[in-house]
Amino acid sequence: MVPRTSPLPEIARSSFRRLSHGLSDLGRKRPSNEDAFFRDDRLGLYVVADGMGGHAAGEVASSEAVDTIYGMVKRGIGELKPLNVPLVEGHVRAAFRLLESAVQAATYMVFSIAELDSKKSGMGTTISALLVLGDFAITAQVGDSRIYRVIGNTVDQLTEDHTLVAWQIKHGLITEQEAKKSPHKNVITRAVGNRDYVQVDTGLVELEAGQRFLLCSDGLHGYMKPGDLDAIIPLGAEAATTKLIDLANGRGGKDNITAIVVEID
Repeated sequence: MVPRTSPLPEIARSSFRRLSHGLSDLGRKRPSNEDAFFRDDRLGLYVVADGMGGHAAGEVASSEAVDTIYGMVKRGIGELKPLNVPLVEGHVRAAFRLLESAVQAATYMVFSIAELDSKKSGMGTTISALLVLGDFAITAQVGDSRIYRVIGNTVDQLTEDHTLVAWQIKHGLITEQEAKKSPHKNVITRAVGNRDYVQVDTGLVELEAGQRFLLCSDGLHGYMKPGDLDAIIPLGAEAATTKLIDLANGRGGKDNITAIVVEID
């Protein structure tokens, strides 16, 4: 998906320059690409969606979800106040509400399409979204796509996977080693579109010069090893996304692979 060109609302202005690059790849095993992504440096919005469902329904779910989120954010962002230090609690809550409402709108849209077409029954998609507002960023998460932050050699996963094995690990029922061999490792506990409502995780991140963010589907992060990101991300947004796609394909490429790298300078 190509980046959109948007009128620049005053709220989107920041002390930091955003530069991003995104790629999506079929991988080596799948007959079609059910991932979708969106990036707009002027608007400050970045989204990765990993669709699921037969008869190309996953492709419809991810594409419709991304378009709905973009439309909601573009319409509502001009009403928000800048998020700068010191933070105003009401301004943060309003920013959370906008991004969460956008994901909820996508949920209702995908669910409604499936209700009208039996061939798309049960379709859904993951959503990982990042919205830069002033000197902070808001995250929204549903499913098992991920958002990472890289500062120097430090890599932080900013989102929590909504999967059965992640829940089991969190509650001490299995170890991370056991999770890698679990027959349930691909079972998602939350998705956009399976129902007409979904619980959305939101978060707040303060921006710093030199930060890099990676939004990616599980077709990429399922192959990543410790040390991969802090070695690859400094290559720059365009080179890093290409390198990450090649890495996943080189290690098997069993799923669609999508990555967006966002540089904050």
